[in-house]
Amino acid sequence: MEDKYPEIMTVSQVSEYLQISEITTYKLVQEHKIPGFKIGRHWRVKKEDLSIFIEKMKNNEKI
Repeated sequence: MEDKYPEIMTVSQVSEYLQISEITTYKLVQEHKIPGFKIGRHWRVKKEDLSIFIEKMKNNEKI
């Protein structure tokens, strides 16, 4: 079964994956709570980093 989400995700894909708004996702990425990087003016998030973020949230760790 092929994964719907690529290794490098856009903010839109991250928001869909987490089922939160794009505005909230942008805020979390800009505040470095979700690790991301910019390509030009556009934010990208590594799926592996997103998985680490999710695990931290599940364990109530500070982000």
